Amino acid sequence: MRTNTMLLNMTVMASNKTVAMTGLTASSSPCMRTRTHGVTSNNRKKVEFCAYSFEKWSASRTSSAWLTKGRDGMEDQWDVIIIGGGPAGSTTARYAASHGRKVLVVDGRENIGSPLQCGELVPSNEEMKRLCPKVPEIDDLFQTPDEAVSKKTEIMKIIPPSGKPLSFKFDGLVLNRVKHDEALVKLAKKSGATYLTGKRVVDVIDNKVILKDGSEITGKIIVGAGGHHDVIRRKYWDEESLNIPVKFQLIEGEFGDDLELHFGTVAPGGYAWMFPKKSGANIGVGIQRKFSKGKSLNGYTESFIKEYGDSATFSGAGSLPMSGTIKTFVKGNYLLVGDAAGMVLPSNGAGITIAMIGGRIAGNVIHEHLEYGVPLKEYEKRWKKQMGQVMKNSKRSFKLGSLLLRFPDWFINLTFNRLTKSIIWRAITCRRMLFIY
Repeated sequence: MRTNTMLLNMTVMASNKTVAMTGLTASSSPCMRTRTHGVTSNNRKKVEFCAYSFEKWSASRTSSAWLTKGRDGMEDQWDVIIIGGGPAGSTTARYAASHGRKVLVVDGRENIGSPLQCGELVPSNEEMKRLCPKVPEIDDLFQTPDEAVSKKTEIMKIIPPSGKPLSFKFDGLVLNRVKHDEALVKLAKKSGATYLTGKRVVDVIDNKVILKDGSEITGKIIVGAGGHHDVIRRKYWDEESLNIPVKFQLIEGEFGDDLELHFGTVAPGGYAWMFPKKSGANIGVGIQRKFSKGKSLNGYTESFIKEYGDSATFSGAGSLPMSGTIKTFVKGNYLLVGDAAGMVLPSNGAGITIAMIGGRIAGNVIHEHLEYGVPLKEYEKRWKKQMGQVMKNSKRSFKLGSLLLRFPDWFINLTFNRLTKSIIWRAITCRRMLFIY
């Protein structure tokens, strides 16, 4: 019995040493919760095996796969790595981290939200509830702070080449996009997400994200939220999307309270916009080049903006994926979200709120996958349930609109009238244009 007691003391001392090194308690090991008194020759081997198993289990918890540090003193192993910290990426991070997942967002920009790349218009929460009735808990998802709202609007004018507008009630928010994206970052960080900015991702191989400086970060799930030029999308997806180039300026002055969308040869295959802000406006043009008859986007933009003044404080450019969502968002442990997945409504170019809807679904499904083994494909199923019909309607409207906008301005003027007003509005707001279609 004395020999057995000495053996027990030795094994427990060895285990306690491991506990001290790892900061764990013996009771946290399934093995060390076993009673250790009253050892006999019959259970001597069991105690030895138990101590050995605990040592091995503790070592695995402190291995480099879990706690190695990168060049910036940052952990190299993450549950989720998100490439891109825009609305899609930050929302994915927010919801994944809210469940306790270890989330890292990597963005090449030093300041997320800059430079500005869009028209800055989003529907109000109440408008979103009407536009996307199957999306749950809108108020939880969209928590836009007052400082991120430049102007609230109530009227949208659809303006054909004749200049005679069709007016519609639309509760919208013209954002300060920089402050808006900063607010999304704060929400994600509050949930526990970590951000690594000023670091450009150059490649993704297996579960490793490779940065321009040569460092590598490892994650169980990797999310591409870097727009339609996202590094994962370019490398692992071969599906093409129609990208409409856009150019815009922020103009000083007073421009009233109404939103304006202009159609016709002013923006062939697309539209021009004027979104008033607190002091100034966001004014721009998006076109389909195949309809432009050789005229450049710069030429269309200069002609349109000149009607509103020339006191520009900022000029920006980009492109919108206008084919709608791609066929699949998931390949292995890779997910796409936001523009990278084509989450832009083609009939109106809305992308900010749509990307956030996708981000919430992705973040929740990632957690459920890691915690309960839910397939990542559940992300696509939930997206289709919440947004499938809206996207289908929007794609159909865009295709028919593209056919219409090939015609000369005089024909477009004929089709924009009081009789067609409700059909036009249903098309722009992603509903069925006719109840039977």
